[in-house]
Amino acid sequence: MRLDKYLKVSRIIKRRTVANEACDAGRVLVNDKPAKASTNVKAGDILTIQFGNKDVRVEILDVQETVKKDDAKELFRYI
Repeated sequence: MRLDKYLKVSRIIKRRTVANEACDAGRVLVNDKPAKASTNVKAGDILTIQFGNKDVRVEILDVQETVKKDDAKELFRYI
């Protein structure tokens, strides 16, 4: 699945356009490498997202096309 879509589906970032902009600005790393919005992600990948002066690290546990809001937090785990 594309990185920007995963960020939206998992609700780490609320909108796909915002996820796209974060990737273009170089604020999203996949396995410690800068990633474009079109990068494919899979279970086991580590994402690092820079929100202002704070870094958020998560491990992808599952990849699904659609998920309910209550189940979205089961797609990843904070590190």
